[in-house]
Amino acid sequence: MHVRFAESLGSRRRFHPEPLVQGQRFAAAQVGDAFLSSPLNSPMAPLPSRVTLRRQLRRLRRALSTSQRTQAAQRLARRLTGVSLFRSRQRIAFYLPNDGELDLRPLLARADRWGKRCFLPVIRPSQRLWFAAYRPGKPLQKNSLGIPEPIRSQRVGAKNLDLILMPLVAFDDQGNRLGMGGGYYDRTLAYLHQRRSWRRPRLVGIAYEFQRVDALDARPWDVPLDGVMTDQRWHPGQRRSR
Repeated sequence: MHVRFAESLGSRRRFHPEPLVQGQRFAAAQVGDAFLSSPLNSPMAPLPSRVTLRRQLRRLRRALSTSQRTQAAQRLARRLTGVSLFRSRQRIAFYLPNDGELDLRPLLARADRWGKRCFLPVIRPSQRLWFAAYRPGKPLQKNSLGIPEPIRSQRVGAKNLDLILMPLVAFDDQGNRLGMGGGYYDRTLAYLHQRRSWRRPRLVGIAYEFQRVDALDARPWDVPLDGVMTDQRWHPGQRRSR
């Protein structure tokens, strides 16, 4: 079984990711003027492995054209700035796109103009994250994974932030997140498992709509999201936030 991907109305071509597990169903999601098919977990079929989901969805994400990425980033910036969970927070962690991730730079530029304090993740030797203050145009240098990080900038821990916008590979409506597999955010935010009534920071996943799946097999160390914003709409998690 293969998935057909139409890159754009002006320039059509076929994209054939690897076959998925037998019995898995699909759903089409629109990105700009194109339609992508993403694997969804069916109650009648066995859950695909995390390895399978990562491979399939990363390939679909990387197949987007530059125009589609730009349009999706602009749509997300417009939508998320209308969500109170974002508007009411002042110290916000963003990320710079890697491996086809949805680009937050248009949103970061808006937040900076509004006077919000913006931060980017920095990998620590402990394989956890610091968050470094950042403003558009400030110098960056690539880390060991090839991802740009701020240099000569104030660094704070996650507890000092109001909101973290987190990249992901897949998500479900229960607020479960599948990341790239490095575990950086899970290790950094593990302390939130001990919190019941007071949680800081709030956690919002960022994704294309086609990255939504019916269900993920949550692991004990996974930290649930307060919601997910895609290029199409807001998905509140089970822990609804104001």
